[in-house]
Amino acid sequence: MTISNSVDKSKKEGTLMILLVASNRDIASLSISRQILKNYPFQQSVEEFRGNSVHKANINGRLVELVTLNDESVQAQDIADCFPKVELIIFVSRHSSVKGTPTLSAHTPGNFGEAELGGIAKRVSIAPANAMRKVLILMHQFRNEMKLAYEVSYECTHHGPSLDIPAMFAELGSSIEQWKDEKAAEVVARATMRCVSTISFSPVPAVLGIGGPHYNAKFTRLALESNLAFGHIIPKHALHMVDVETIRQCVERTMEEVEFAVLDWKGIKGEDKPRIVQMLKLADLPFKKV
Repeated sequence: MTISNSVDKSKKEGTLMILLVASNRDIASLSISRQILKNYPFQQSVEEFRGNSVHKANINGRLVELVTLNDESVQAQDIADCFPKVELIIFVSRHSSVKGTPTLSAHTPGNFGEAELGGIAKRVSIAPANAMRKVLILMHQFRNEMKLAYEVSYECTHHGPSLDIPAMFAELGSSIEQWKDEKAAEVVARATMRCVSTISFSPVPAVLGIGGPHYNAKFTRLALESNLAFGHIIPKHALHMVDVETIRQCVERTMEEVEFAVLDWKGIKGEDKPRIVQMLKLADLPFKKV
């Protein structure tokens, strides 16, 4: 599989090299990685990455490596240069919010505006829409099985790094109490590893989400209850930074073919609606309102 700035849309089933990335500066990340190493057949390699152990496993014929950063994951702009054969990166990470609502979430990284928290300005990563949907569904399933009082949600595209290969975050939040919650960390670990072991290029349709809040309940519900996989999600608060080139970039930098945009119509300001519709027409991208 070849993935570059112009994404190859004709993927075939085959052997993948998948990289799982944790961070020593992230309590939740370390909680999740401990659960992965505890419950899955990883072996410590003779290799090291920046002074930290590298663990490897063969998961259903796929080579999976788990590495740990000394910096925050959002600053891992050079990670793909260090692993040139990697075809999918999953960052296991903490999620933070002021409200502190217990949350399990998934999103792809990238910036619609300035690079205030890692990455490259106005540059989004390649979104693995079906992998994110798979993790979201599995988080929801395992949360229910373990009877945990956590919300499960997509987040919008935000923060670094801005990578030229498919990348996503699987997160545990939203405060230190949850970051140390081993049962919740197990949910994220299980969802991540089940996704890794069952990832497929026979995808459900990929779509671009536009509008609504940072945590979009409508888009989450659509992914959980119907055959739609969201790649990039542009929230209401970022629409002032978006132009037609941003729309095109979000389409081109999605692992799968983006079939249409889904508009959270009530979650778009009245003054932005005509501009968004016009941009979608210029980008030749059909859209549906929810």
